[in-house]
Amino acid sequence: MIQNLDLPEYQQQVVRKAEKLWIFDTIRKKYVLLTPEEWVRQQIVCWLSEQYHYPKNLMQIEKGHYYHQKAKRTDIVVYDREGKPFMLIECKAMNVSLSQEVCEQAFLYNQTLQAPYVLLTNGLSYALMSFSENGFAFLEKIPEFA
Repeated sequence: MIQNLDLPEYQQQVVRKAEKLWIFDTIRKKYVLLTPEEWVRQQIVCWLSEQYHYPKNLMQIEKGHYYHQKAKRTDIVVYDREGKPFMLIECKAMNVSLSQEVCEQAFLYNQTLQAPYVLLTNGLSYALMSFSENGFAFLEKIPEFA
């Protein structure tokens, strides 16, 4: 279940309960079932917090929202200091490629949130885009958190 990612290694609190592994989510402040996608999600939270100084108190995991009256959930939303969405992050398990379908899913979610940045990752690779009125562009590095 726990696999090395293309990220620095961060210590996680993992426990076994009823023959299943659970990981402590520092954002939601509780243990959640450790799935391959959850492993990526928790490592990304640590990476953004430790490496890029994104405040954990401005992150929300599995934020619910509606798009065309259908309930959707984003993996991670990082807010700016004014409470506006800064970055939408879509996490996938390591064996899921960052396909056109994954990209379209994130774009659909961002229709509602209007975050200026979208990050897609499976922990082994990532695609980062910036959005403006003129469309979107791929970026090579994570933006500074102001």
